[in-house]
Amino acid sequence: MKTAKKSSKLGLSVAEFDKLADSGADITAHLDLSTARRFAAGEERLDLTPTKVNIDFPRWMVEGLDQASDRVGVPRQSLIKMWLAERLQKA
Repeated sequence: MKTAKKSSKLGLSVAEFDKLADSGADITAHLDLSTARRFAAGEERLDLTPTKVNIDFPRWMVEGLDQASDRVGVPRQSLIKMWLAERLQKA
């Protein structure tokens, strides 16, 4: 039988947290708001609308991407998106 893991930060298991939130109780004491961000009125948020981009890669890159995507177990396009997102977060 699996036991519910307790989060050291929250002191609650995920199931306990969900139950508390679903009951309508105030859960803010259990959240880490140090990195929370409030958007100002009219401030743009990330636009997640898919946009097509065509890129020509040399064959060796495509082969390397295919090997990496097979190793990770995701399609090539998903791997490229993940890697670009990681890189953009660091930029």
